[in-house]
Amino acid sequence: MPLYVLDKDLIFPPAELADEDGLLAIGGDLSVERLLEAYRHGIFPWYENNYILWWCPHPRFVLFPGELKISNSMKQVLKKEEFEFRINSNFIGVISQCKSISRRGQEGTWITEDMRNAYINLHLRGYAHSAEAWKDGELAGGLYGIRMGNLFFGESMFSKVSNASKFAFIKFVQQLESEGAELIDCQVYTAHLESLGARMIPREEFLKYVEALRKS
Repeated sequence: MPLYVLDKDLIFPPAELADEDGLLAIGGDLSVERLLEAYRHGIFPWYENNYILWWCPHPRFVLFPGELKISNSMKQVLKKEEFEFRINSNFIGVISQCKSISRRGQEGTWITEDMRNAYINLHLRGYAHSAEAWKDGELAGGLYGIRMGNLFFGESMFSKVSNASKFAFIKFVQQLESEGAELIDCQVYTAHLESLGARMIPREEFLKYVEALRKS
C-alpha cells in the first residue's frame, strides 16, 4: 500500500487504505482542525523519528461500556474509596505525566512537546478530557482522550500508585456509559485493557461505529 503524504489541505485518504500495520499517512500538522478531522474518520497520530504518522489499525482494540470487567480486587479498591475520582481538574498534569512516566519495554515516548501542546489546545476547545485518580490530594493516575458524541477515543494513561489508572478508567467508563457513550477506542492491544474487557473488532466495523456515534 502507498504511504500518503499530507499537505496543507485538511483531507485524509480513506482509512481503509492503511497498510497491514495500520499506517495510513505521514506529515501535515497537529492543528485542532486537522486532529478533529482525523478523529472523525477513526484516524489518530503518533510521532516517530520526528515525523507525524497517522494510523487506523486493523483490527481495532475497543471497549463497549457494557462489557467492562471489574475484578474482585478492583471491586474492593472501589469499595474502600482509596482514591477520589475527578474529570478535567488537571488535564495538563495528566498529559504531562503520560508524557514523562517510564513504561516497561518502551524507550522514550510518542508524546512529544508538540503533541502535548496540541492536546492541551483540544482540551481548551472542549474536545479533550482527562479522567483522574487522586490520593491524599495528589494526582495518582489517570488517562486522557477525545470525546465525540457517544464515542470516546482513549489516548494514553499513567499510574504513579498501584491501581490508580484502573480506578480512573473504571469510573470514567461508568460515567461515559451513564451519559450514553457506546464505544471507547483503545487503539491497539494491551493486556492491561484486555483485563478490563476491551477486545478486537474489524476496522470496517469500527469505522461504522465512528460514523454513527460521532454525531450522537
